[in-house]
Amino acid sequence: MLLLAFDTATPAVTAAIGETDADGAFALRASASSVDARRHGELLTPTIQGLLTESGLTLAELDHIAVGVGPGPYTGLRVGLATGRAFADALGIPCHGVVTLDALAFATKRTEPFLGMTDARRKEVFWARYDDHLTRTGEVQVDRPAEIDTEDLPLIGDGARMYADVLNTQAQEPHLPDAGAMAELALLRLHRGEELPEPVPLYLRRPDAVEPGAPKKVRQWVK
Repeated sequence: MLLLAFDTATPAVTAAIGETDADGAFALRASASSVDARRHGELLTPTIQGLLTESGLTLAELDHIAVGVGPGPYTGLRVGLATGRAFADALGIPCHGVVTLDALAFATKRTEPFLGMTDARRKEVFWARYDDHLTRTGEVQVDRPAEIDTEDLPLIGDGARMYADVLNTQAQEPHLPDAGAMAELALLRLHRGEELPEPVPLYLRRPDAVEPGAPKKVRQWVK
């Protein structure tokens, strides 16, 4: 089973191709990541094409697509989701969602509780608690770092790194999601027969950009 995974919900543009055999054993065929919060749309498609060339595959050989659903800033997040749905529609294959924080957590391989955090801007973080690298407890939330009860647990992710002084602890790696871990997580869940989320954005608040309102009426000055 061949799966293309990518995520644009953080400053990272990360993509990977992974596969599993009949027994569910995972192999990473190719992966690439870059960090540029302003160029998601420019970088994603060339990155995917580079992976296909590196692995000697074509899009037509893919069986599944997995894309990070965030949470994350609206502009970057929609690049990945639109690309994932477009590829899946053109190829006639399923497109699955993966919570970005879940992929970040899975990469740790931790077997003890911890918190994962990514930058939410506005001096806030998206965060969630995990019992281990596979088990999230509760929903992803958005809060100011000072308002979060960390329970003195280890913290991972770029959000924790950015606000280490407020959280009074040093963030541990990984800081940004890696699509290789996302591909492995998605394939593991598919092999187990688990249902993955739909590829729709996980928004926890309104986008920064809003449609302009009606223009204000201007009173004409009459002499």
